[in-house]
Amino acid sequence: MKRMLLSLLMTIVISGLFAQSLDKAKDLLKANKIPEAKEEIDKVMLVDKNQKNGDCWYFKMKIYIAVAGNDQLKAQNPDALLQALDALKKYTQYDDKKQILLIADQYKPINEIYSGLFELGRTNYGAEKYSDALNDFRGAVDAISFMHKQGWIKQEMDSTSILYAGISAEKSNLRDQAVIYYQTIVDSGVTNISGNNMEEIYKWVADYYARKGDKATEAKYLAIGEAKFPTDMYFDEITLDELRKNGPKDSLFAKYESINKIHPDSAIYFFDYGLELYQYATDTSSGKKVANSDALVAKAQEKLQASLKINPNYPQAYLVLGQIAYNQGVEFQLLGKPRGNSNPDELKKRQDYRAQAAKDFDQAIPYLEKVDQLLGSQGKLKKADRVSLKDAYDMLINIYQSAKKDKAKEDAYTDKYNNVDKVH
Repeated sequence: MKRMLLSLLMTIVISGLFAQSLDKAKDLLKANKIPEAKEEIDKVMLVDKNQKNGDCWYFKMKIYIAVAGNDQLKAQNPDALLQALDALKKYTQYDDKKQILLIADQYKPINEIYSGLFELGRTNYGAEKYSDALNDFRGAVDAISFMHKQGWIKQEMDSTSILYAGISAEKSNLRDQAVIYYQTIVDSGVTNISGNNMEEIYKWVADYYARKGDKATEAKYLAIGEAKFPTDMYFDEITLDELRKNGPKDSLFAKYESINKIHPDSAIYFFDYGLELYQYATDTSSGKKVANSDALVAKAQEKLQASLKINPNYPQAYLVLGQIAYNQGVEFQLLGKPRGNSNPDELKKRQDYRAQAAKDFDQAIPYLEKVDQLLGSQGKLKKADRVSLKDAYDMLINIYQSAKKDKAKEDAYTDKYNNVDKVH
């Protein structure tokens, strides 16, 4: 019985000592003796019993906030604010006084933690210490999230800290961490942060999953990005490229139809659509053309004409329209070649083929001449434009040589063809 009384007495004495130690830490903080207060609170927190004491955690939080603001100590304790945040969480976990200490301080410490972490992150980011900045901004994000869950603030997320946490992670070559923050922005639907457009962030997330080979998630974020930024061609281009590679063609053409409606003033998309329609309609790699080839060629011409209505000075559109008519002319020309058959019906059919070939060549000439007018009148050209110009001349040479039998024009275009690389 005496031994039990002695143990109880020792417990009371020790508890009193620890209470005095916490009071000492408080007094040192009040006296702005921050190094001494930190040393004292660290001793307090070494005691197992104090690990579940809300008051101890609260004053550890306050002292570590002061440490972060002390020039002498903050360099030695770069994680002081993160420790203060952890102490705040432990305080709410073990406090049994309905947060009276926090209320008495008018919630000031929670703002000090968040603003301190944000400013520290901004300083480290400006100094290109991206790994440190990531830790700071991550802490700021965590602080806002915790405060919101506690009901202390209405703000659900800190988009600026999230953005800079992502950028800091990316600049630290931590793409798998960067995507966590960037994806949070995209999932939230935020399109502008502090006056900065988030278009590139939406693209980054889609590209991240493309690089990972996750087609389903890539498609999800492409759709989100396209919905948020309908005038940005990037999302259209990536989707078109995926459909171009993996098909089916019906889906590719349906996407083009959608783009033409959304971007009715985009000559390039009408041109690209027309070109792809024509290439698909005339592809014989399988041994034959597609069943609806003629209808697709007609639609290709319609789309190319639409492109020229938007941009009447689009040489490539003229070139493809000229090529379509030229290729049709060549086909009919071959069909109309004499074959030594004297059957009247066959002769009439071949004569009709030759007439249609002449008609198609006549249709091709103005388009091809327009290419000469637009590109041939210029000085130095890009390689692609030089190729287009030579293609136009080549077709004109063949038309005037084999169909028109006009030696003067054949020679004129041959001369132009031979001098393209010299002149342009």
